[in-house]
Amino acid sequence: MSAALRQTRAVIVNDKGLHARAAAKFVAKASEFSSDIHVCCNGERVNANSIMELLMLACHKGKEIHIEAEGEDATAALDALGAMIDAGFGENDETT
Repeated sequence: MSAALRQTRAVIVNDKGLHARAAAKFVAKASEFSSDIHVCCNGERVNANSIMELLMLACHKGKEIHIEAEGEDATAALDALGAMIDAGFGENDETT
């Protein structure tokens, strides 16, 4: 039995968008899962395990991204990645 493709959407909320540090955190989290994970933004679809591909998306604050995962742990992967995005990659914890 093959695992179904799961999808979710999230809005980038951290001030700097999907920059190097945020992309590195995203790749690290995505690599914890065995599912095949892709991110879509600005009309492009890239592998979530590639920091260079994620950076090339140039997703800024307020941009909606689409995350797709296919595999045994797809739902857990989407939940974890979505929570990370919703939390601003831990960058919005500081008060300004």
